[in-house]
Amino acid sequence: MINEKRSHHCGELGKSNVGEQVVLYGWVAKRRDHGGLIFIDMRDRSGIVQVVADPDATGSSFKTAEDIRNEFVICVIGKVRMRDKDTVNENIPTGMVEVVAATIDVLNKAKTPPFYIHDDIDTDENLRLKYRYLDLRRPEMQRNLVLRHKVTKLMRDYLDKKGFLEIETPMLTKSTPEGARDYLVPSRVNPGKFYALPQSPQIFKQLLMVSGMERYFQIARCFRDEDLRSDRQPEFTQLDMEMSFMSVDEILELMEGLIAYIFKGALGKDVKTPFKRITWYEAMDRYGSDKPDLRFDMELINMVEAVKGSEFKVFNTIIENGGTVKAINVKGYATIPRRELDGLVEFVGIYGAKGLAWIQYMDDGTIKSPIAKFFSDEHMKKILKATAAEKGNLLLFVADKPMVVAQSMGALRIEMAKRRNLINKNELAFLWVVDFPMFEYDEEEKRYVAVHHPFTSPRDEDLPLLTTDPGKVYAKAYDMVLNGTEIGGGSIRIHRQDVQKQVFSAIGLSDEQAQEKFGFMMNAFEYGAPPHGGLAFGLDRLIMIMAERDSIRDVIAFPKTQSAACIMTQAPNEVDEKQLRELHIRLSLLAKKEKANK
Repeated sequence: MINEKRSHHCGELGKSNVGEQVVLYGWVAKRRDHGGLIFIDMRDRSGIVQVVADPDATGSSFKTAEDIRNEFVICVIGKVRMRDKDTVNENIPTGMVEVVAATIDVLNKAKTPPFYIHDDIDTDENLRLKYRYLDLRRPEMQRNLVLRHKVTKLMRDYLDKKGFLEIETPMLTKSTPEGARDYLVPSRVNPGKFYALPQSPQIFKQLLMVSGMERYFQIARCFRDEDLRSDRQPEFTQLDMEMSFMSVDEILELMEGLIAYIFKGALGKDVKTPFKRITWYEAMDRYGSDKPDLRFDMELINMVEAVKGSEFKVFNTIIENGGTVKAINVKGYATIPRRELDGLVEFVGIYGAKGLAWIQYMDDGTIKSPIAKFFSDEHMKKILKATAAEKGNLLLFVADKPMVVAQSMGALRIEMAKRRNLINKNELAFLWVVDFPMFEYDEEEKRYVAVHHPFTSPRDEDLPLLTTDPGKVYAKAYDMVLNGTEIGGGSIRIHRQDVQKQVFSAIGLSDEQAQEKFGFMMNAFEYGAPPHGGLAFGLDRLIMIMAERDSIRDVIAFPKTQSAACIMTQAPNEVDEKQLRELHIRLSLLAKKEKANK
């Protein structure tokens, strides 16, 4: 029971508070009995302060302190004093002072936690997720959520200054299965019909532009029923924006300003603008990735001209069949152990590569390589020149279809940079990747699908190709990349009904199908849709990078596991048959069980 008004937070106390009587509320982080004195590290969200219970000075509070254990919730009333010089703790902001307790009240007792409530614990993540409310007491986790709050506030402040309106869009909407799988919600009052949880507010934000709102944003919850990774969750948050009457250059400049504002305000870091821009084709050609990490070099090198015409049939056959050969130069690593080379062969195999070739250019100038015998002296000179190889360098080659080469060599580039410790973790390497392909061909469905979404505008010069050669159409699309991670992406949208119809046709939608799925949007375009564009930042992923964490689960209050489950609440779970009947749903699994029991 709270009888006294809190006067201070634990982590706020310092030399200026010496002599003051304070009222503190919080948890017992640690209790130490030193015979005549009991010391309590008292913690709240702001930090930790040391409380001293002295039997000569505090009387009954000492008896209470003897019974206190970790994670008890307590109220302390006492006086702030300076610590003795030899007991100062320079590791915490309050380490110069301590509070001599006059009274200590236990507000609630606590069981012994299943893991220690402090930073850098070596505990199974599933245990942390099961007791997430305890995990979130740990200072590092609280710092992450405080950072998240600061970033979202800064986003709102910046966009408000730039004339944006924060507008909410529906959470229950229509299923439009183009892209990731929808989460479906059955409708009780409309039997046999379903809502879908939004994968993004895409259509509604475009309709807001038709409505004349001009500048919209929303910190939006989104849902995708897809396989999970460390940087994916079934429900996630994004900063979603849309703008009318703006060019690509204007949008990118505005977003660079937003990022600089956030990093300065939340972390005190200066972000240099404008960001570098490269096309999607250049990113794939030079780095094997549409989200390249530019904190180190080691670019992919096209080796076709250098190896063409050699006696190495593997390379020649692949080149003749439309494939390519690329290499990376790993400087100073010619002495790589053979077992590690064998492991790299398996590594590129994960990405579809059928093999990996290598040349070790030793410090004494000799060449060690199982493929060296297939190259004349002239060809070897060309190879060393093309790769700018020097003594002590290791050259790694993959030959295959262009996309296989890009994916395997792009991943190998990152892997070798990690092994050689080439990545400066304190560097912020921002860039824009622009001019993405509009479509990619889906071999399973035997049709083109949109790389981003079907509302992305083609480049003006590519409009004639929509009906003749969709595979060669590039989009007015752009992704912001930070240190090899895509943190945001968007595009200029289609605002003309005739162009939108051509795009729908290119991805195999008939007029009837397009009308059924997106008729309300197409109808809106008949009433004066302005040119518009926008983008969305993955908030969870951005905070993960800013907090220097490896998983977005560390910056989300209550995340799901990689199987899309909540261990704490046991969701998803089965529901009562009565609920299913109200929703007009009968489970096929239940029907099978009933049949088996007959």
